[in-house]
Amino acid sequence: MRKSKLIRVSCSLAAFLVVLALPAVAADISGKWTFAVETSAGSGTPIFTFQQNGEKLTGSYAGALGEAKLEGTVKGDKVEFQFEIAAEGQKLKVSYTGAIESPTRMKGTGKYDQLGDATWTATKN
Repeated sequence: MRKSKLIRVSCSLAAFLVVLALPAVAADISGKWTFAVETSAGSGTPIFTFQQNGEKLTGSYAGALGEAKLEGTVKGDKVEFQFEIAAEGQKLKVSYTGAIESPTRMKGTGKYDQLGDATWTATKN
């Protein structure tokens, strides 16, 4: 009887360890999102539309800087994407990194080339 119980506990522990070793499944953030972005130059509420295929992320940005296509990745609960836009005759590279908090909320930081850093939160529409 004791040996049987030990085998069951060992099997349960082995199954638990296998689950822990599996890679995290990426959340799907496809759809339209409203961002609240704060920079030293001010704030804005751009709209991002994402299409996700596995870890690959594509989509678009529409906001005060204009419109642009974006590319990035989603790995587990981490999201990264970037786009380039012409602002006042200058090309501006913008990159965002963040964490997916729930199916409808994200937050993170951004870099706007020579314009500086930003913080952001996002809500799915």
